[in-house]
Amino acid sequence: MSEKAFEFDDRINPLDIFGAIESNIILLQNSFPKLKIILRGNSVKVIGDEDSIEQFEKKINAIISHSDKYGFVSGKDLSNIIVNETHEINEIHNAESDVLVHGRNGKLIKALTVNQKRMVRSIESKDMLFAIGPAGTGKTYTAVALAVRALKNKQVKRIILTRPAVEAGENLGFLPGDLKNKLDPYLQPLYDALRDMIPADKLAQYMEEEIIQIAPLAYMRGRTLDNAFAILDEGQNATNNQLKMFLTRMGKSAKFVVTGDITQIDLPRNQPSGLVKAIKILKGIKEIDFIFLSEEDFVRHKLVTKIVEAYQMNNEE
Repeated sequence: MSEKAFEFDDRINPLDIFGAIESNIILLQNSFPKLKIILRGNSVKVIGDEDSIEQFEKKINAIISHSDKYGFVSGKDLSNIIVNETHEINEIHNAESDVLVHGRNGKLIKALTVNQKRMVRSIESKDMLFAIGPAGTGKTYTAVALAVRALKNKQVKRIILTRPAVEAGENLGFLPGDLKNKLDPYLQPLYDALRDMIPADKLAQYMEEEIIQIAPLAYMRGRTLDNAFAILDEGQNATNNQLKMFLTRMGKSAKFVVTGDITQIDLPRNQPSGLVKAIKILKGIKEIDFIFLSEEDFVRHKLVTKIVEAYQMNNEE
């Protein structure tokens, strides 16, 4: 009789694997009748003969890999993993080949429009991408999904999300609280996207360990971002010097995405947008891709398209 304990990574919640009422443990126990399986905290211990333990180890590694990749393990997934001889059960997800991330509660996060799908293809072959288009076209959401996918697939070690802290008709000095309280509202869309894609406890842990960092653009100065997926959102509100500073933070094995809407620039009138200038300066570099999203990429309420068109007809900003 032998026994072996399997410790889970701190970033893996056993509930994602075994279910809230340990329903998956029952499935495992029925599949390995010669083993005694005991779940304790962040580990599972098995007792039985060595051959059964070896087979169990192969399956538990496949289950952990599946949970890490997709964020959850359903009873159907578990059954497929147990009866399949391979460590990855890709065939049951063939119909979901365009899924970027399996978000919270099994939500499938995909590129929905032609240009969003172009963003996906582009970042697979290029290390730097500019996604430019009006609000509501999903450019930020898609970029964050690509970053989360890269982190889950271990293509990068961290995600850096940043925005210029530029006032859009409001004054930071009049907002209550300390500096973090004043800046968080500017970064809220990034938090919202992440909460859609990563369970709350795991997201909190990623941020505590600085695997995911969200900070104003000014905080990027002097850094070198190696093994990172970095996103500059609202790039139209970065000055030329700020944008140049961000782009030159790129380190080894890094992916950079800049998103922005050049029709909604909140900089002072005498301060040109660094994004507008970057389009002209960098467009000849073949390793950098530019994708321009349009009203056809709107993923918000159908009224958004009509509202934008109405403002355009009246030349209103």
